[in-house]
Amino acid sequence: MGSGKTTVGKLLAKANSLTFYDSDHEIERRTGVKIPLIFELEGEAGFRKREAQVIAELTARQNIVLATGGGAVLLDKNREALANNGIVIYLCASVNELCHRTRGDRNRPLLQTNDPRARFEVLYTERDPLYREVAEMVVETGGQPVSSIVQLIQHNLNLKKSHLANT
Repeated sequence: MGSGKTTVGKLLAKANSLTFYDSDHEIERRTGVKIPLIFELEGEAGFRKREAQVIAELTARQNIVLATGGGAVLLDKNREALANNGIVIYLCASVNELCHRTRGDRNRPLLQTNDPRARFEVLYTERDPLYREVAEMVVETGGQPVSSIVQLIQHNLNLKKSHLANT
């Protein structure tokens, strides 16, 4: 949460003439309600079930950039769908940076606690190894302009394409 997935993803899609999807936005579009209400009515398990369905559908599409919710990597089937159907880029930021970026954001149910920083530390400890397991590219997003992050990713993707073309 707060690493820049949606912002970076939109710019990356635009730069490559691809269609952008955000799995959280797609869930909200399909259900007609915001994520916090889904958490309230169905709990995290209900939300994760919806998320897995959307990820399965979207990863089957071609020529897209997909930004997932921060907890998408928690389910094996999501990690498998992501890793088997595209290039996974992990946008990584420090807990301090994530706290700063998300402070006051009421649309993040897992942060609606008395100590969001402690929650972030737990989530980071749980999710970071899972992201690293499936990521082909890890990009630190703290303190850099978004344009620099997008340029770095684009450069690495171009190198990957060039390498594949030469093999």
